[in-house]
Amino acid sequence: MMKHQPAKMVELEETFWAVSDPKNARYGQHLSRNQVSELLAPATGNVEKVVNWLKQAGTVDISQPNVDMIDVSVDVSTAETLLETTFYNFKHTDGFHTLVRATEQYSLPVEIADAVSIVGNVLQFPRIDTPILVPANNTSDKVGAWPESCQSKCKEFVTPAVLAERYSTGTPPNVSAPKNTMATAEFQGQGWDQKDLDTFSNTCGLQKMTVDKSIGTSPTSAGIEAMLDIEYINAVGGAIPLTNVYSAQYSLLDWAKQLGALGDGNIPLINSVSYGNDEKQQSGVAYMDSCNDQFKALGARGVSILFASGDQGVCGREGCGIFGKEAFHPDFPGGSPYITVVGGTDFATRSTIGDEMAWKAGGGGFSNTFGIPDYQADVVAAYKETSKAAGNLPDQKLWNNTGRGYPDIAALGGQVNPYCIVSGGRFAGVAGTSAACPVAAATFALVNDALLTAGKPPLGFLNPFIYQNGAAFNDVTSGSNPGAGKIGFSALKGWDPATGFGTPNVQKMKAAAMAIYE
Repeated sequence: MMKHQPAKMVELEETFWAVSDPKNARYGQHLSRNQVSELLAPATGNVEKVVNWLKQAGTVDISQPNVDMIDVSVDVSTAETLLETTFYNFKHTDGFHTLVRATEQYSLPVEIADAVSIVGNVLQFPRIDTPILVPANNTSDKVGAWPESCQSKCKEFVTPAVLAERYSTGTPPNVSAPKNTMATAEFQGQGWDQKDLDTFSNTCGLQKMTVDKSIGTSPTSAGIEAMLDIEYINAVGGAIPLTNVYSAQYSLLDWAKQLGALGDGNIPLINSVSYGNDEKQQSGVAYMDSCNDQFKALGARGVSILFASGDQGVCGREGCGIFGKEAFHPDFPGGSPYITVVGGTDFATRSTIGDEMAWKAGGGGFSNTFGIPDYQADVVAAYKETSKAAGNLPDQKLWNNTGRGYPDIAALGGQVNPYCIVSGGRFAGVAGTSAACPVAAATFALVNDALLTAGKPPLGFLNPFIYQNGAAFNDVTSGSNPGAGKIGFSALKGWDPATGFGTPNVQKMKAAAMAIYE
């Protein structure tokens, strides 16, 4: 990642907020790829300086996928010489995943370090994670007013029919608005299978599902994560074209590189990513800042980015200690102010479509790295005051009072009524914010469909719209998210760091989006 020009980055930041704020005169006036590239361009001569340094080391596989990125493939001995560190092969305990990573910090010559922000994919160790499998016999004998769907293969499991009723999604569109697109992101061997998509759509009475475009070569065998993402974003989004972006290793910068390289007519407008790590597990603030720069660049182009908040509650992947009372571990990119984060809920009454409660394991909290953005300052302050008055605000020593709060919204994702999917030819129940994220993403794709049909621009970065239209979501006012710990944040009226503003109501969301232009 090359260093950017400070003045240009100020301009990108200002533009990002202006085109994303419904109250700004520039709202919806998104930039082209060329315009964004002009803002991301490094200082003159820096790219050439770095490329020449690499070539002097004998490197031959060098490319520049985006204006501020240089991709390099080298053998280990050359990498160790270039970066003055040592590399090893690391194998995950699952026996399947391997990575080459440095064992200590790298170094660059001073003149090169002046031009380079970070060298990515050298130090980061991604977490291998999958949705939570819930056995089919984990059901009660009593079933509420549950839609008969999927030929009784999914008793008491969340199905597209359940989502349609709870989230007012309407009939999925048979024809997409021109230029409307959505995408999933998969990593670490998560492939998809057309036969499974056919089985799911035929059994549940849905229109044909498929991936319309693939970026990166994904495995042909079905993975639970990939099938969950693709089945449910398709089920809600209907005919809206779907792109699947695949990378063998979980790297936010690789993913952003793949998207950023796409032309203006090809980049997916809505992007669902069900992966993340703790902030503390990142290699440093410079890495997170580099990711934020790419989030801003994509948002300025009218791209919406949604990430799952995680499945460990406030404790994160590192946990809250053996007694469950240690400091919370916020998520990244969940703590980024430049993306939309989706938390998890359960139905308040098992197998009864109605009010929801915070899922105990749904990620949420406050960033330790990034401050409170303006768009949420008022609601975060209101939550803290209300929660403190109610006596359920966690002790201040456990979390950062000045950090960006997340999630922004939520969707069903808990284990009370798990999602029904087909993977490897079998029906199964799964839970996690990995389910909530693609569902929420698809609801915004439906809103974009209405806007584009009316000749209006897409939503782009979603949070200013969300925080100005909290009433367009189903408020969640019960439950909390301690995860495996003892203490979490409680869901209260309005925004909260367990469920955000609540879960989608597509008809209200569409009305709010169209009202911007009245």
